[in-house]
Amino acid sequence: MTATTRRVYRGLGQAERTGWVLGLRPGQAMGVLALAVPVLVTLSAGQFRHAAVLAVLWIVVTCLIVVPVRGRPALRWLGHWLRYQFGVATGWSRWQSRAAAGQPVDPHEPDLPGVLQRLALPDGPPMRDRGRVCLIHDTVDARWGATARLTHTGVGMLSTEECARLASRLGNLLVSLGHREAVDRLTLMVRTVPDDGSDHQVWRCQHESPTAPPLARQATAELDRVLANSAVRHDVFVTVSGPEDKLRKPAAAAGGGVAGRGYVLYRVLEGLEEPLKALGAPTVQWLGGSQLAEALRTGFAPHDSGVLRTTRLTQPGTHGLPMAAAGPTQTPSPSMTRYTHDAYSSVAYTVLMPDTIGFGALSPLLAVRTAGERRSLAVHYEVLDAARAARVVQSNRYRANVLRDVKRGRGFASTAADERQAAGAHTAERAVAAGHAIVRYTVAAAVTVPSHWPVDDHAARLENDAAGQFRLLRLDLAHDSGFVAACLPVGLGLPRQRGGML
Repeated sequence: MTATTRRVYRGLGQAERTGWVLGLRPGQAMGVLALAVPVLVTLSAGQFRHAAVLAVLWIVVTCLIVVPVRGRPALRWLGHWLRYQFGVATGWSRWQSRAAAGQPVDPHEPDLPGVLQRLALPDGPPMRDRGRVCLIHDTVDARWGATARLTHTGVGMLSTEECARLASRLGNLLVSLGHREAVDRLTLMVRTVPDDGSDHQVWRCQHESPTAPPLARQATAELDRVLANSAVRHDVFVTVSGPEDKLRKPAAAAGGGVAGRGYVLYRVLEGLEEPLKALGAPTVQWLGGSQLAEALRTGFAPHDSGVLRTTRLTQPGTHGLPMAAAGPTQTPSPSMTRYTHDAYSSVAYTVLMPDTIGFGALSPLLAVRTAGERRSLAVHYEVLDAARAARVVQSNRYRANVLRDVKRGRGFASTAADERQAAGAHTAERAVAAGHAIVRYTVAAAVTVPSHWPVDDHAARLENDAAGQFRLLRLDLAHDSGFVAACLPVGLGLPRQRGGML
């Protein structure tokens, strides 16, 4: 009998931006020192009363710059709060669809709120026998991508060896992205969907025998009512994207424009299908415009998924939603603690990963506790190319060595955290030299319930499910952007300079 061990990952909690001087980043340290100059000048001039006043102001501002409050410095909280209040006062944070406002609507033009307005969603050229794939163009960050819907049976019933094999294959997939020129980001998203039993009802209507005994009909109806209260479905999406500067030249060689960028992306998408199937996804369907619109619409309104599935099953010729119907009807000014979209409210979190975590630790975040509740989880990866990865690991090693030498020179003992950081920096450098990749990542989670439900209670249950394994940082003042990162398969959500590396 062989013993099985749980797969454990280490080094996940390493932050990209760490403090150099007493835990402060260079900008923070320079700001604190610059604010101290007026105090020193007045002291040297003998103006002690003015120096005392300036010292009090310096202490207050220093606290705003230095003291972190729920993951953000107090000064940043103040700036975010002022911008939030300004958006509410001017009405910029309120949104209503053009159709609801009575304006003319182009069915092929997306009508989306908030940060989604930065996206253009043109249809690319035909992809072999798959039809047209909807391209996701981020006009702010200059990125192009595409989204696929996966069918996956999950990992809850798999053995430890099978889970370790899937984890290894995911790592190989991420490493392979680092060797591709066109794409460098991948997002895996899982959404629970309340199952209203529409598929089963349609199947029963098509296959039910008219001569069935009444007792069998009664028992079947009772089972349907019991199971409908706890049944959920899972939507699994993968989004792949690449920067414009890497796509421009090969796209020009392929004909330029949207079609040229589509052809370049298709070469990568076709190569990713087999690795995705090796992860346990037997089918990989790259979404066209109407299918992506349906994925966005069900993100805003979870219960619409049952209606859309019933329509597809009863009307086989239906081609999904027009892009103009992908968004909600209206979104009022976001509350500081939640995001309301039509008849639903969502609370979004970023998941602060610990330094050590076991495989499958994120699965409790998808465990629905109440019928009608929807949970979402998204992991955003960015694979650094070889040159950038080498610069990152060299910078981390240099920083760790400098901090260690400074502490030794001043007579301070190195802490366990310092030693672990230094060892991790050297390990990462050796791994990159051996051909491995450095991956930036961030994890976002969200819970969505009907707006008349107590959403804070459901958010507390999500926090309880994460307790003891990792921290959930509630994205107050930014729940609308957090909702996009956690619930909508468009590849938005990876910060430029934050998160962790593994």
